[in-house]
Amino acid sequence: MSKQTVKIESKRPVDIYFDKYQESHNNQTNEVIHWICVPLIIFSLLGLVWLIPFPHLNFLGKYNGFVNWASFLIAFSIYYYYRLSPVLSYMMLLLVIIMSWGIVSIEAWSKVGGPAPWLVFLSIFIFSWIGQFIGHKIEGKKPSFLDDVKFLLIGPIWLMHFICLKVGIKY
Repeated sequence: MSKQTVKIESKRPVDIYFDKYQESHNNQTNEVIHWICVPLIIFSLLGLVWLIPFPHLNFLGKYNGFVNWASFLIAFSIYYYYRLSPVLSYMMLLLVIIMSWGIVSIEAWSKVGGPAPWLVFLSIFIFSWIGQFIGHKIEGKKPSFLDDVKFLLIGPIWLMHFICLKVGIKY
């Protein structure tokens, strides 16, 4: 008689979060809205937090404006993502770097006569959340973060995991 070993694979926490998140994101229209609005919400939130006055750090010289309250938000979220999936955290870090460039560009635009950055970021934030709630109204299910606030952080990497699946990257 031979013993057979049965290997039971348990799901990683990130996959459990994705399964739970997916429960209220099955409508194609809602998913398209999320692909647009979730990145815009991240961008606008980072922009708003970026604008909160931060103590001047003389030793940073010309880079002083790049260390701000958003830096701490970025560090926390990337660490959280890293704990769930290093690959997804790297992807998010790349996205945040691109968004940071966008924030700095909006600040520069403001200095040459463009709108106030806070107004741009607040407008994007409000319209994106309206879009999210419209998507969930269409879906017929409430947003996941109403059950657990962690899902505010899961939404962005949920989108990134689809990119990984599409191109064959193990996350």
